[in-house]
Amino acid sequence: MTAGQGQPAFGLSFDPRALTDLLQAPSDIRDLTLAYLQEVVNAQRFGLRLDGDLEGYRKLFVDSRKDWRVVYGVRPAPAESAHPKEIHVVAVRPRAGNDVYDEVGRRLGMARRPLSARTHAARSPQLTTRTPVPRPGPPPTALPGLPRPAHNPAHHHTR
Repeated sequence: MTAGQGQPAFGLSFDPRALTDLLQAPSDIRDLTLAYLQEVVNAQRFGLRLDGDLEGYRKLFVDSRKDWRVVYGVRPAPAESAHPKEIHVVAVRPRAGNDVYDEVGRRLGMARRPLSARTHAARSPQLTTRTPVPRPGPPPTALPGLPRPAHNPAHHHTR
C-alpha cells in the first residue's frame, strides 16, 4: 500500500486517553512515538500483530529497551476523511507489568484482562478446573479373563 506523492496512506486518530498518555510520556518517548506513527501512517512501518483478545490490533516498540509500547488498530476512516482507513491509537504506555495491554483492554471495554494466545495455552483446562483427579484402576492382571504377564526368568534365583 503506497501513498501518492507526499500523501499518507492512512488517516490518524487517537483515543483521547492515548493523547493524554502521549503528553505524559517522557519527551524522548513522545518524539519517537510521533516519528514512528508518521512512518505507520505513510505505510513505511507496521507494528507486530497482537493475538488472543487483542487480535486485530498491533503494537510498536517505541524505545530500544522495548519498555514502551504503542497499541493501535487499523479501522475504516470517517466519511469526511481523505483516506479509506485510519490508524487509531488506543494507548501509549509502558510495557512493565503488562500495563499497556491491561489499559487497552479497559479502553476497549473488556470486562477482564485481555489474554494472548500464549496465555490461553498456559491456562490449560488441567490448570483452571478443579475436577477430581481420576484414580488408577486395578492393574490389568487383577481383571478376570485377561492373561497374566509372563514371569521374567531373570528375577528367579538360580541354584
